Amino acid sequence: MPYPSNRGLWVCAAFSLLTLATAFSAAAQDGGDASVKSRLEARGIKYTVDGDGDFKVTYSYDKENRTQLVFVSGKTESVGGFKIREVFSPAARVEKDGINGAKALELLGESRRNKVGSWELQGDVLYFVIKLPDSMDGAQLESAMDIAAQTADDMELDISGDRDDL
Repeated sequence: MPYPSNRGLWVCAAFSLLTLATAFSAAAQDGGDASVKSRLEARGIKYTVDGDGDFKVTYSYDKENRTQLVFVSGKTESVGGFKIREVFSPAARVEKDGINGAKALELLGESRRNKVGSWELQGDVLYFVIKLPDSMDGAQLESAMDIAAQTADDMELDISGDRDDL
């Protein structure tokens, strides 16, 4: 039985990796985590799924003529036997909005007073993040999204004035 050449093995391996990557990409674009999808749809929430598989929702505050992005993580993480899902909303850009040490300490204090959620940095973006057990139902998920959106938009107003970048 003849053995395939090294070139043939590389072609097979490359094709297999490409097929696997395409399948993962298609799954993320087709709707992300089915449990989140069903909870959002049951509540009538319109969403898109981003490249990371996160569910992206745009809140509109018509009276203030503002919008706010909120994301529901497309994956969970396990901690101490809990499956945790994150709901997060961007509020500011650290450098652009001049978030300094004094503001960071203020945000830490506010995180302590919050009953749910806290301020976190990811790269250059300040997010309000709520981490909850994934067993929450659709109404609880929507409530967490409402809290994240309102809190982040209020902070965006506080930090950047009237700008509505996020």
